[in-house]
Amino acid sequence: MKVFGKSFSSMYGISGLLAVSALALTLVVPVWTQEREYLTIALDGATATTAFGINDRGDIVGTYIKGGVQHGFLLSKGKFTDIDFPGAQSTIARGIGPSGVIVGSYRLAGDPGVAARGFLRTRNGEFVNVRYGDPNPQHQWEIAQRILPDGTIIGCRHDHDSMDTMRGITIGKNGTSETDAYGSMSNGATPNGRLIVGFWFNMMMNQTQGYTIDNGVFTSFMVPFSSGTAAWDVNPDGAIVGVYAVGTTLRGFLRKGEDTYITIHYPGSTVTRAFGINAGGDIVGNYVMGGVTRAFVARVVEE
Repeated sequence: MKVFGKSFSSMYGISGLLAVSALALTLVVPVWTQEREYLTIALDGATATTAFGINDRGDIVGTYIKGGVQHGFLLSKGKFTDIDFPGAQSTIARGIGPSGVIVGSYRLAGDPGVAARGFLRTRNGEFVNVRYGDPNPQHQWEIAQRILPDGTIIGCRHDHDSMDTMRGITIGKNGTSETDAYGSMSNGATPNGRLIVGFWFNMMMNQTQGYTIDNGVFTSFMVPFSSGTAAWDVNPDGAIVGVYAVGTTLRGFLRKGEDTYITIHYPGSTVTRAFGINAGGDIVGNYVMGGVTRAFVARVVEE
């Protein structure tokens, strides 16, 4: 099944992030305007880089490919640190909490293509497996997407595929829970866990749609005039970032309130994706220019 003109599995990481043709778009909706400066996050020798998460201190996590190997990374106070799960064939760092605890996913040699094992990296650098239903996991694979201040982890679980059995999950101190939305993935939450955002596949409409779960109430949403929408993160003020599609063109979006949207577009790029946002409104993601995928941070320009 295709989403945004690409395989659904490409929503997980940076595999398959290809350049597509640009298309001018004007959203006829109220627009919240806010000046931003876009900065590239580049690692020497990397063939592709993506930033997935940013905390309120400005620490950024993500993944890069170098020498054909996929690594996670932490960028903190200008210093890069590799994040590699021990013995893994590939690692993606996806979220970072306020204290510096990192969550993400990894694959071992021999794992099938849809495999994604969750991990947590402590502030001391110790790696711990994240399992849904631990100590008796109910499903084969998990992705740990974000970690909240109280240690709650959100993400998704799946079995033999990356869609039919995928469901958004929450792993907390008092147990686990999941959404029953088809092909869903929980990607971000406010610090208190009251508001969760993600995406799911609406089979009736044959499209990916964003969702919010506000105090347990599930609501689907679409960027106006888009053919597909995926919410990837939300900050304490409820500002949501993600990716929307118009045909095969992908752009990032920032949603403030229920009907105010602004496009996030790295200048000159053919593709821009927004994956993370912090309390200060800084946004991270990736962009494609000249066929190369690079990470970015878009910072609010103070007046």
